[in-house]
Amino acid sequence: MIAGYRCAACGATVDIVEPLPFRCPNATAADRHHVLRLVASPVTLRPSDDPDPFVAFGPYLAWRAFAGSHGMRADACDALTRSLSRSVAQVDGRGFAWTPFGRADRLSDALGFSSAGGVWVKDETGNVSGSHKARHLVSTLLQLLAGEQLGVLAWRSTGDRPKLAIASCGNAALAAATMAASIGWPLDVFVPPSADARVVARLGELGAVIVVCPRRADDLPGDPCVHRFREAVARGSIPFSVQGPENALCLDSGRTLGWEVGLQYTRDPNAAGTLDRLFVQVGGGALATCAATGLRDHGIVARLHAVQTAGCAPLARAWQQANSIGVRTAPTRWAECMWPWEPVVDSAATGILDDETYDWVGVVDAMAGSGGQPATVTEHLVAEANALALARTDIAVDPTGSAGLAGVLLGRGWPDVSVDPADTLGPSDGRRVGRDENVVVVFSGRTR
Repeated sequence: MIAGYRCAACGATVDIVEPLPFRCPNATAADRHHVLRLVASPVTLRPSDDPDPFVAFGPYLAWRAFAGSHGMRADACDALTRSLSRSVAQVDGRGFAWTPFGRADRLSDALGFSSAGGVWVKDETGNVSGSHKARHLVSTLLQLLAGEQLGVLAWRSTGDRPKLAIASCGNAALAAATMAASIGWPLDVFVPPSADARVVARLGELGAVIVVCPRRADDLPGDPCVHRFREAVARGSIPFSVQGPENALCLDSGRTLGWEVGLQYTRDPNAAGTLDRLFVQVGGGALATCAATGLRDHGIVARLHAVQTAGCAPLARAWQQANSIGVRTAPTRWAECMWPWEPVVDSAATGILDDETYDWVGVVDAMAGSGGQPATVTEHLVAEANALALARTDIAVDPTGSAGLAGVLLGRGWPDVSVDPADTLGPSDGRRVGRDENVVVVFSGRTR
């Protein structure tokens, strides 16, 4: 049972009946250091066999608890979910479905794992818009659509809908534009001047309004796109964001990835023992937070290793700070742990170059609770991981999407990694990944 949300920083609560539970009520323009987290009773996950994960796991999602609190029946919630999936499929060519997960045999062999261990890949490259990002946005759209049906939102018709808004120039923007287009909801996408022209063109094809955001002389530190996005939300736009502090609902449906992995592993005849480690590429941090939370809901406490590049590693810095002041109290001392990383050094893994790990609270909590730690990798390892992924699997994953594998290479003592002091988690710290361990990586973001 989900009762609502509680802020990890200040303790403020938001009841589940609230139709727009995006930000902590105490968050202000001057104090963004808040994040709402679900308040839920422990449950035993018993999903249905429905091919749509948002139907199969529907009873465990916060948007369903909201809809139910206003009288929407379970069958109506299922119908709304299926309707959204059909609409998305008309735009993207595919709706929502469980994505593949299994042991990557050739990749495991290349890294020297035994038959008892190996690398297990969750392949999100065939998901809506080519990545996991749409998972984070499903709860938001379903909550909005349910709120409209129930008559509990301020606007009276679809013609009065406020705009959706997102700050992104990559997979998150593509997912947001795809989903917004599927139901005809207007969307503003805030992008940097350096945004990939192919991505911008596709966003335009999907009907999104592109807002280019150069840095202004009076801007505070941090991403100018995020600054402009926040200004739009302050004017009334809806935060269609994959950042928990801006949109708590993105941490709801994102859990389906971890839920799928846990169930798929227990049902796999090749599975031996438990899952030992989870390596996840981290930009904003929502993916790592949700993947670890979802696995934990299955009773699987795999060591979480959040992977960032040496040229942009605000999470590794926050991890050190949080441990020095106490992980439990760190959210209340946000500014001492997380601030913009400067300068951000370019990388082939462009999608994880967020200068702030917005969902650092969830990631740090999951690492501390699982006995994990960050993995900071050099550009050499990012390139090696992507080349290995392309050569040893049949998945056309891009460097961002395979960056989590760079952490596995590091932990396995891949040739020459120990010579670079920027690499952490290597053999020298006594935490080398054993050949009998089962480790999970998420491949998300396909080559274009």
